[in-house]
Amino acid sequence: MFLLRKTKLQAVSVHQSRFSSLFRATEVTGTQPQASLQHGIACKDVLSNARDHSLLSKLRTSTRFHVDRTEAFSTMSGSILLQARDPAKLNEEIQIAVDQRRCDEAWRLFEQHMQMEGFPRKSVVNNVLVCFAESLDSNWLQKAYTLVEQAFEESKQNLLEKEPLVYLSLALAKSGMPVPASTILRKLVETEEYPHVSAWSSVLAHMSLTGSGSYLSAELVLEIGYLFQNNRVDPRKKSNALLLAMKPNTQALNIALAGCLLFGTTRKAEELLDMIPKIGVKADANLLVIMAHIYERNGRREELRKLQRHIDEACNLNDSQFWQFYNCLLMCHLKFGDLEAASKMVLEMLRRGKVARNSLGAAILGLDTAELKLRKVSGEGLEVKEHDSQVLSIHTMIPYEEFLRDRKFLNLEAEAKDVLGALLAKLHVQVELITSERGVLQPTEEIYVKLAKAFLESGKMKELAEFMLKAEHEDSPVSSDNSMLVNVTNACISLGMLDQAHDLLDEMRMAGVRTGSSVYSSLLKAYCKTNRTREVTALLRDAQKAGIQFDSSCYEALIKSQVIQNDTHGALSVFKEMKEAKIPRGGNQQFEKLLKGCEGNAEAGLMSKLLREIREGQSNLDAGVHDWNNVIHFFSKKGLMHDAEKALKRMRSLGHSPNAQTFHSMVTGYAAIGSKYTEVTELWGEMKSIAAATSSMRFDQELLDAVLYTFVRGGFFSRANEAVEMMEKEKMFVDKYKYRMLFLKYHKTAYKGKAPKVQSESQLRKRESGLAFKKWLGLT
Repeated sequence: MFLLRKTKLQAVSVHQSRFSSLFRATEVTGTQPQASLQHGIACKDVLSNARDHSLLSKLRTSTRFHVDRTEAFSTMSGSILLQARDPAKLNEEIQIAVDQRRCDEAWRLFEQHMQMEGFPRKSVVNNVLVCFAESLDSNWLQKAYTLVEQAFEESKQNLLEKEPLVYLSLALAKSGMPVPASTILRKLVETEEYPHVSAWSSVLAHMSLTGSGSYLSAELVLEIGYLFQNNRVDPRKKSNALLLAMKPNTQALNIALAGCLLFGTTRKAEELLDMIPKIGVKADANLLVIMAHIYERNGRREELRKLQRHIDEACNLNDSQFWQFYNCLLMCHLKFGDLEAASKMVLEMLRRGKVARNSLGAAILGLDTAELKLRKVSGEGLEVKEHDSQVLSIHTMIPYEEFLRDRKFLNLEAEAKDVLGALLAKLHVQVELITSERGVLQPTEEIYVKLAKAFLESGKMKELAEFMLKAEHEDSPVSSDNSMLVNVTNACISLGMLDQAHDLLDEMRMAGVRTGSSVYSSLLKAYCKTNRTREVTALLRDAQKAGIQFDSSCYEALIKSQVIQNDTHGALSVFKEMKEAKIPRGGNQQFEKLLKGCEGNAEAGLMSKLLREIREGQSNLDAGVHDWNNVIHFFSKKGLMHDAEKALKRMRSLGHSPNAQTFHSMVTGYAAIGSKYTEVTELWGEMKSIAAATSSMRFDQELLDAVLYTFVRGGFFSRANEAVEMMEKEKMFVDKYKYRMLFLKYHKTAYKGKAPKVQSESQLRKRESGLAFKKWLGLT
């Protein structure tokens, strides 16, 4: 504001040079009568030589105008001019306020300096940034980031030092502001002020605690890693030392990958995995386990099998990491519908557990107990609690002086390691199919539930019965009424799957397994309730062969069924049989109690969980879709898009509906080879039509981001605006910085100046779309 006023006064002094000194005197002293008198004398001197009376009147009018502006200006800015005469003193006052941590006063003085002289001295600017960063206050952090933005916009980034910027980026990340935190890191890389990997990976760690931050973390690692792909940087040159110190390491990759896993952006994580061999990063135990999670989520079963060899040979994996890997492998078998492989894994675990239980003596058991206690003391078995407390302790900023002294950033490295531990602990909590007993992997009840559901959905009753019987043989023996197979049968009955329940009873009877009367009774009542007379007769015959005696409630159900069918003779016959057998009234209600317990969310073990899984759980995706997705992904990754197109066509012809993962592979494949924008546009139309017709196709952030990148790269801004609108409607994060840089790289001169006078309707629409996208980026 002050600069504007000062400019206007200077313009006045150019036209009225004789009055400028009088105006300045008026501004400082504010003595209006004396100024008017002096101004009148000056006017008289000027006008004495005037030949035209009209010139005299014009000068009088101009004089009154400038006097009025001067009087108004003197009342508004006199105090500012008096205080701001000495910029050096103002710099000192800002520094004093910063030293005393008076952010309000420092900001007020800083604004005054900006209005008068622009940016203060370099040291003052950086100290203000550090002061605001140490406060961890979102208001001051935003002001500090605004200063950084302004400095870059005015091409005064030479005022900003690397260390304060890294410190500010860390503070922004800790305060849940990942976008400005990542922007500062990107600016540092652009200006070749390369931050150390331990420093920027600590920023990444805090960013990865949020959804948008985890996505930005992956983008940052990809952008920085791109600089080092295929040995682009010569490590023998001393001039590359700072650049090499920025190279992503294993911890930085683990942090970005873990964040992607926790927030579901696993295809972006797979892009990071593809980059690892190109930059020469060695995998540690954590990275191996994270890779297993990513491959499982994306359905890469062959990659998991390849990884299994490294897992089995690794000597530094703990129990938790083994659980997680084999949990992922088991989940992948289920995802592909390979029930044989999954059941073999479970039975093998049970056999090893049985051998371990039988071979352990009291001394070994005591030794294992002591070892377990020792591990708990050392913290290995308490990952979740330990890392939760550590995360609470790192939401403060270390003093800047300590930050500067730590030239190798050991404190930040330890802080990043703590956050990574917390992220990995959350992954450990997600393990639900496998546990461990004294170092031996054992299946949990959840895997039996999922396997039973998968066998039932595929109609493989014989295989289900064989698996359950073998599992019970290897596991601890239980009563016949509480066996896993009986629980599964009862669950089938309660869900109305009566034929499957009957098939399971037949399999148990043929295998010589004696079953209690409760399961036969419950199935008989269900048949009677649905008036299935033929099945009732068959079940009565089977029960007689198995030596099962029904209770009075079963006979009552039979009588009621006969009465409903107007079969009086049959009802009397059943009643007579009941009397001859001397069966007391009010028989066993065990199954009814169990079922009510399940419906009331009571703890009913396997049956309760199976009921919940079948009723509420989502059906497994068609295994064929996973197979074809892997084929299309392979061709797209190799750049063989003609083969990928053939595979997609074949997939459709076999009745498998492409999903977001299918189209993501295709779009990224086209983007990698370039100039295939028309093909992506055709895919975009197909995606929208499938999404409108079926629920199997759901747009996610990764797919829309890949589509948007391709359209912006090719200049298809009408389609790009569609993708942006869809992302914003679904409240998905969009990395505007990335697209702003992409636009400036390929379309910097587009849509500048006035529109051509003659242009077709399509050209007009294209220009409007381009301008709309440019406006969205904030470039207009």
